[in-house]
Amino acid sequence: MHYNVFGRKTGLRVSELALGAGNFGTGWGHGAERDEAKGIFDGYLEAGGNFIDTANGYQAGQSEAMLSEFIAAERDHLVVASKYTLGTTPAAGIAHTGNNRKNMVRAVEESLKRLKTDHLDLFWAHMSDGITPMEEILRGFDDLVRAGKIHYAGLSNFPAWRIARADLLAEVRGFSPIAAIQVEYSLAERTAEREQLPMAEALGLAATLWSPLGGGFLTGKYRTNDGDNRAAKLGMLIHAEKSQRETALLDALLAIASELGASPTHVAIAWLMEKAKRSTTALIPILGSRTRAQLDATLDALNVQLNAEHLVRLDEVSDVPKGVPHETLAGSASRFSGGKILAPAIIPVA
Repeated sequence: MHYNVFGRKTGLRVSELALGAGNFGTGWGHGAERDEAKGIFDGYLEAGGNFIDTANGYQAGQSEAMLSEFIAAERDHLVVASKYTLGTTPAAGIAHTGNNRKNMVRAVEESLKRLKTDHLDLFWAHMSDGITPMEEILRGFDDLVRAGKIHYAGLSNFPAWRIARADLLAEVRGFSPIAAIQVEYSLAERTAEREQLPMAEALGLAATLWSPLGGGFLTGKYRTNDGDNRAAKLGMLIHAEKSQRETALLDALLAIASELGASPTHVAIAWLMEKAKRSTTALIPILGSRTRAQLDATLDALNVQLNAEHLVRLDEVSDVPKGVPHETLAGSASRFSGGKILAPAIIPVA
């Protein structure tokens, strides 16, 4: 596995694939028991991975608790990230949710206890609550960095305008910078290309990409649903064949996999890795394997090479409308070329 500098805001070096620990535990009724989770963790480290992503609410806290044992002997060699915002369990109550400083401080202390570590390498606000001022979030992160509780901070599932504002506020006020964003991105979900990913490129933010297989959809397994999967047991954070686009995408994915003698999983991850190679910042897929067999099968994607024709086919079949103002600007591009100014003249005011 290769390593990337974690965006242009840091000098941190992380592996090109992160391991998501959302399936470590069975608190949601669907996940991995301890031995299976340990096998996944060990397999990831054996492949050269060093970037572990979890959250206080994953499997109602079981993910962090399991990881505490797994990371103990390797802590100084790992980049460990966790998140706050949603609370550990639904029963925790309103005081344990939101982006506010009170919840942030309480959550980081509880995560440190569960993980049995004295710091987090990266701490995410899990998603925007739409209420807490950006200044409050940034000041809270900055205090945690200065206290040594966290090394870097990031924003997961935030609108692009809030992230851009946070980036500027941190710069002008001297707060610790926002280092990265986390967003869903895959062949099944490409709308992050409208705002979040171009923004990350422009501002030098790393981007970690969750659900790179569309919740299992891009593996093709839901076409022959055996009932032992996320769609049947968890029923959330998944994509499905609900339109002609999804059907055409899955057909193309299966066809290219057959041509390469690979699996749809390999092709979907390889497509993301090609996007990462062309990025000026770090784009890092997060693997959310539930079994060691799934992890091993996914890691084989590192040995798959898509050619230019494959990439064009996948880009075209998975494309999504860019919307306003992007399509308007693209349609008007010719007005700003050819040596002619077609816009109304600007008359200077004396």
